[in-house]
Amino acid sequence: MTPKQRINHITKWIKSYATRNKIGTLVVGVSGGIDSAVVSTLCARTGIHTMAVSMPIRQSKHTHELSVKHAYWLTTQFDNAENYTVDLTPTFKQFEKATGDLFDNELAFANSRSRLRMMTLYQIAQTTGGIVVGTGNKVEDFGVGFFTKYGDGGVDISPIGDCMKTDVWDMGRELGVMPEIIDAAPTDGLWADGRTDEDQLGMSYPDLERMMSLDLLKRAAIVDSQMPGSHKLSADDRWKLKRYQELRARNSHKMQAIPVCIMPKE
Repeated sequence: MTPKQRINHITKWIKSYATRNKIGTLVVGVSGGIDSAVVSTLCARTGIHTMAVSMPIRQSKHTHELSVKHAYWLTTQFDNAENYTVDLTPTFKQFEKATGDLFDNELAFANSRSRLRMMTLYQIAQTTGGIVVGTGNKVEDFGVGFFTKYGDGGVDISPIGDCMKTDVWDMGRELGVMPEIIDAAPTDGLWADGRTDEDQLGMSYPDLERMMSLDLLKRAAIVDSQMPGSHKLSADDRWKLKRYQELRARNSHKMQAIPVCIMPKE
C-alpha cells in the first residue's frame, strides 16, 4: 500500500470503530515522536473529537517542545482537535519518595513513568466518554516487545500496530508532520540521560524490520539452508538477528495472553 492508502484505510478503521462503539473522544498521548504524531493526526482526520495530551516527566526540553509544537499544529489543522499538557513531574517525585528507599531501580522507575502516563490518559478518556488510542508500531509491539506492560501497552485500540516504523515515517511525510519530528532520533522519553531507541535496542528500525522478517522465516520452520541467501548473511547481520531474537525472547511475555491457571474438570 502507498502511504496515502494506508492513511485512508486507518482513518476509516478508527472512525468505524468509534462509530460502532459510540465513542465520542479519541485520547492520544503525544511524546514528540513520529508514532504519536502520526496517530494523533489520523485520529483528528476522522472528524471525531481528538485530545492530544503531552505528559512531561522530567522531559528533555527539546522533546517536550516537539510534543507541544505538534499538539498546537494539530489544533491549527483540525477544528475537532484539542491539546493539553499535564505535568506529571511533581506526581512522579512523590512516587519516587514513597518507593525509592526500598525499591530503587532505574528500569522500574522508567517503566513507572509510562504507567503513570497511561493512568492519566485513562482518567481523561473516562471523563470525556472516550478511549485511549495506542501509538505502538508493528516491530515494537509484535516484534521485540519494546513497550511498557500496562504503560504505553495499555490502550483500547492500536491503529498502527500492523505498520512498520518505516511505514509510519512515510505516513508522517504524507500527512505533513513537522520535519523536525520526522528527522528526530526515536526515543521513548523514559530515561534521564535521553537515550534513544537505537541505544537501547542496539540497531536501527530498518535493521530491526529486516531481522523481524528473517526471524519469521526461521520460526516458520524454514531451516537455515533453505532461507534465500541465508549463507550470505554477514557477521554483522548474524549478530543483529541474534540480538533481535534475544530481545523478542526477553519480552515475549508482553505479547502473550496472561497465563491463567485452569482448574481440572470434576
